[in-house]
Parts: sequence; C-alpha cells; structure tokens
Amino acid sequence: MKTRITRQTDGVQIQVSEIGDHADALMDAFQACREGRCSCPTTEYEKVESIDVAQADNGISLTVKSKEGTQIDVAEIEQCLAHTRQQLE
Repeated sequence: MKTRITRQTDGVQIQVSEIGDHADALMDAFQACREGRCSCPTTEYEKVESIDVAQADNGISLTVKSKEGTQIDVAEIEQCLAHTRQQLE
C-alpha cells in the first residue's frame, strides 16, 4: 500500500494506491472514520470537519476537510495510515 498526502488550504488530500486485495477492508476502515468511529491512535480527528472517500480502479482517494481555524497535521495522518496498514496484516 502506497500513500501520498497533499496539504490543502482547508485540509489534506490522500491518495492510496497499490492496495491489492485490501480494497474492501480499506473502504470499511475509511468509512468508519467518516462516521466518527476512527480507530487511529490520535486526537487529530477532533480537527476534522468531513471526510470524503472515493474508490477508483487505481486506488482510493480521501479528501479530509479541517474545521475552520485548524490545520491537520500531516505527520499524524501518516501515523493513522500506518495504523490502518497494520490492521490489514
């Protein structure tokens, strides 16, 4: 699983590729985050306004919008993705 995180003015854009047979499990994990049931070991979720998830042939795209006046820490997002990756193993 490869990830690319791009900071935006109102959040971050995350591209997840090379997901192999894990597409369904990843979509389930990201859906849980969308619904406020994120299992990542971080408080960064408190800064999240919304999460949009889209699946395509080449992977999964997430758009994480931050609450007004906050900025999402990319390092924390990387840790969350590492946590999610470990859950798949």
